[in-house]
Amino acid sequence: MTGLIEPAQRDGALLADIATGRDAGDGCLRLWWLGQAGFLLQWDGHQLLLDPYLSDSLTAKYADTDKPHVRLTGRAVDPAALEAIEAVTSSHNHTDHLDHETLWPLIAANPSITMVIPEANRSFVADRLHTDPTWPVGLTSGASATVGAFRVTALAVAHEDLDVDEHDRHRHLGYLVAAGPLLVFHSGDAVPYEGMADELLRLAGGQPIDVALLPINGRLPERRVPGNFWGDEAAEFAHAIGAGLVVPMHFEMFSFNTETPDLFVATCERLGQPHYVARCGERLVIQPHVIESQGDPS
Repeated sequence: MTGLIEPAQRDGALLADIATGRDAGDGCLRLWWLGQAGFLLQWDGHQLLLDPYLSDSLTAKYADTDKPHVRLTGRAVDPAALEAIEAVTSSHNHTDHLDHETLWPLIAANPSITMVIPEANRSFVADRLHTDPTWPVGLTSGASATVGAFRVTALAVAHEDLDVDEHDRHRHLGYLVAAGPLLVFHSGDAVPYEGMADELLRLAGGQPIDVALLPINGRLPERRVPGNFWGDEAAEFAHAIGAGLVVPMHFEMFSFNTETPDLFVATCERLGQPHYVARCGERLVIQPHVIESQGDPS
């Protein structure tokens, strides 16, 4: 692992921290960033994974191409070691959000797991994972499903464009996750579009959004990959939805497609938007209006 950014916690230490939280019984929401757009959410002993990428599949796939996926941060944990996971999401079909080398061992270790996907992607997901196409829970924008202890509501997002299938179902979704009294919004890969914040607030039904998990790696044509929020756009979107805390994601994974959080932090500070730049493997502990971490939140 020489030369890689070392996760704040990894492997045995991270698993022990997760197990301690699962047994805490204090009603808090715990959240660990697992790198890229992957997060583990834990509430009242229940666990949900958001868009995990815990392999080197993309590094291997692109090793001999003109777009090498050189990893910047070491893998936080083997997905086969993650236990008691009730649900996992895929926001869209890109491999860092739908990775068979992550999901196959995760499913094997958690045979009763539920998967939440965009309904438009059902056939693609079944083909990639070699699974029964009726198994995943498919959502369309505005629809909700209860998976374990969590309520997941989908919001159409634009990964450059608001892409739809032949039935006008969106291929890219963000997920608004209700964990007890708390709301967490995970955008997946997204760029801002007119009306996005208003629609998210409508779906929240007047309840405050406690945590927003947003990408900050931006979009440049020379990267030849669909883009995301720039750091200032992520800060501004979090401010527009009144997020209690915004945590950046989708950086420090691949050398060709990353940004520093500097612009994000500067914009949050200018707007007075509460924010925290987590390290891979780091834990946040969240209650209504109370947020703690292993570091010092801004």
